[in-house]
Amino acid sequence: MRHATRRAIITASAALVLSGCATVQPVPAGPTVPSGSAATPVAPTTRQEQDRILKAAEQRLVAECLDAQGLALPPASQARAPAPGPGPAAAPAADSRLRTALFGEDPRELSLTLATGLTVTANSDGCVASARTELYGDQNRWFRAQVTVDNLRAMAQARMKDDPAHRAALDRWTRCAAPSGGPRAGRPDPAVAERCTRESGLADVRARLEPAELATVRTLHRDQVATYEQLRARALRRAAELSANPTRKKGTDAS
Repeated sequence: MRHATRRAIITASAALVLSGCATVQPVPAGPTVPSGSAATPVAPTTRQEQDRILKAAEQRLVAECLDAQGLALPPASQARAPAPGPGPAAAPAADSRLRTALFGEDPRELSLTLATGLTVTANSDGCVASARTELYGDQNRWFRAQVTVDNLRAMAQARMKDDPAHRAALDRWTRCAAPSGGPRAGRPDPAVAERCTRESGLADVRARLEPAELATVRTLHRDQVATYEQLRARALRRAAELSANPTRKKGTDAS
């Protein structure tokens, strides 16, 4: 059972990167429109569609990288329903090899500390890192830009805490969620927290302050926001190239 647990952990960890897909397929070509004598892929128009294409391209590149090492992600069904009895003796070593192939070896080389105090780290080696390098061109630049953009709202919310109206509303919320004489739970019941957020006025204060603070944070980090959009556009072009070459071998057709 311990071997099955290790496999489940690897599958779950990979799901954080691969969106839970254990079987990775090439990026679908998508609809086409006539353009002279050849068909030209229609550019994705929504952010959601772009996200789907980028995720599929990253999954494919990770799968190619693993395949080149004789590895593959275990099917999700195997992690959910392990076979009875002890696993093979080689399972722990195989699981460790798969984890290292996916996420690289410690220590983590990439690190960024945000204005909120949160430090985010990542490896610059492993199949996930190599996939992102191929897509975005510069993994270090992409890491810094993505972490910054993904945390813009958190940084805006941290700035709101200095506002007197927000502090007063937060005090009212605390008295509502953990009244005097009662248990001061760090995590109140979600229904209680939601009710207190409304009754304390905290929701209204946040709705008023957040747009302005978010705009300020985006301005403060405009260079990283611009880098994020630049590298994302590059990755979408690379994903289209991969989609046009579904049978390519690892290490070929690089740009």
